[in-house]
Amino acid sequence: MALRRADVKTRAFAERKKRAHNGSMLYKFKSKATGDLIMLEPQGRQILKIIGKEPGAQGIIEPKDMMAAIDALQQAVVREEEARLEAEREAQKEIQRAAEGVAADLSKSGTHTASDKGAISLKQRVVPFIDMLRRAHAEDKDIVWGV
Repeated sequence: MALRRADVKTRAFAERKKRAHNGSMLYKFKSKATGDLIMLEPQGRQILKIIGKEPGAQGIIEPKDMMAAIDALQQAVVREEEARLEAEREAQKEIQRAAEGVAADLSKSGTHTASDKGAISLKQRVVPFIDMLRRAHAEDKDIVWGV
């Protein structure tokens, strides 16, 4: 018995959806005040945790919570920058000790900073989200995800 055309399309759609997700989720933040903002699951989860929201499949940020969310994100950026600078200072100390003859294995130090090649800092990730929060707050519109 031949499959109906609708059955074939439904199966093909389900297969594409399964392959597209393959274990990773996207967060799509939406607001009537802005365009959509799409983030990969780890980065979206990180931002939601910083602003005190449960990183679930669905949620809402109301205008009354947006200024506190902006403050929390800005504080997290400052903390990351301070940690990056401290890691750079420590790396410089290790280099200096190595130059002075003290054995220091920099390749195994485990210190990775936002200045590592290809790394994207939290600041770079949150700028579009902060912009979305500011614009939505100015227009008194919610930001939602997963709906």
